[in-house]
Amino acid sequence: MEMTGQSFSRYFVATLLLQMITPSSEQFTVNGIEGPILAPLGGKVELSCQLSPPQTAEHMEIRWFRNHYKRPVHLYKDGKDLYGETISNYVERTELLTDAIGEGKVTLRIFSVNADDDGTYHCFFKDGDFYEEAITEVKVTATSLETQILVHPPNTKGLLVECNSGGWFPQPQMEWRDSREEIIPPSSKSHSQDTDKLFNMKMTLLIQSTHGNVTCYLRNPVTGQEEKISIVLSNKPFLWNTVWKLILGLILALPLTFTMASSIALHHRLQRAQIRGARSSLQSPLCLRACTGYCLPVTRHTGCSCNALPPWLVGILIFLTSFSMIVSLIFYLHYRKRGMWDQKDENFVKIISKCSVSGKTLSQRKVTMLFI
Repeated sequence: MEMTGQSFSRYFVATLLLQMITPSSEQFTVNGIEGPILAPLGGKVELSCQLSPPQTAEHMEIRWFRNHYKRPVHLYKDGKDLYGETISNYVERTELLTDAIGEGKVTLRIFSVNADDDGTYHCFFKDGDFYEEAITEVKVTATSLETQILVHPPNTKGLLVECNSGGWFPQPQMEWRDSREEIIPPSSKSHSQDTDKLFNMKMTLLIQSTHGNVTCYLRNPVTGQEEKISIVLSNKPFLWNTVWKLILGLILALPLTFTMASSIALHHRLQRAQIRGARSSLQSPLCLRACTGYCLPVTRHTGCSCNALPPWLVGILIFLTSFSMIVSLIFYLHYRKRGMWDQKDENFVKIISKCSVSGKTLSQRKVTMLFI
């Protein structure tokens, strides 16, 4: 019996010494979830961590925090939750699930996820002077529920198409594509963030010739969720643009052509008058001054008829007539386009909307098309 007691004492001392010299890092480690956790906006997300080797954590301090240790998202200490220590952004939005705390596993549940919840979280266990932690990354995601297409009336520059989509997180990829899925450089692209830090996207495209169909393409870089809104255009606006540009060019060229012709005719007329005047002994500048605006000699013929209008006056009249025709044509085309767009001609433009992930269609999205 004495030998047995000595053996037990030696074993106890050896075990105690072994615990004292064993590095503290081997007491336990904390394992978190590998890879980012996707958290849908407005929903809930659960973050779990586990002690290894498994052991009870009821007596430990368990702290979840973001960037600052002293600003916990949730704090468990002395066997209870200390909600008074929680930072304001997470008050009444967190819950610690301790069903498996006897095995060293806890789960933090966050409700009403918002954009500010995006980022890293530290799961911190402390037992006396020893502590370990694991880091988990959360990625908040949101996809727009409504995409708006605005088609402006055609003008001399072309047809302006505008794509608007709001409520994204994080900022989505946004681009125009043609019928061959090739990227079309946008005329402009911009974004803004609302009070909830959600992204509102805007992109425009000036179409100067028909592309068959033009697609506004958006993609969430985290989830891979896509939205494609295609607009199928006819040649109608582009044909009218060509026709009225041609008419306008011809009308503008008419005064210039007549002015040049009048100048040439006047030049030859003056030359002939000078030649006739050189042979005449009678000088009377009044008649040609009235007809041409210049003081030139007149022939000996009796009488002086001047029935034609001066070329400069004819040029002014033609210019004013042409200008009136141009203004009338512009007003006609302007109001014709307005009427055409007010009727919302279904043969002119069609919209196809898809929402998909990795090429698989998920659901139809609400698409609004406005005619300005």
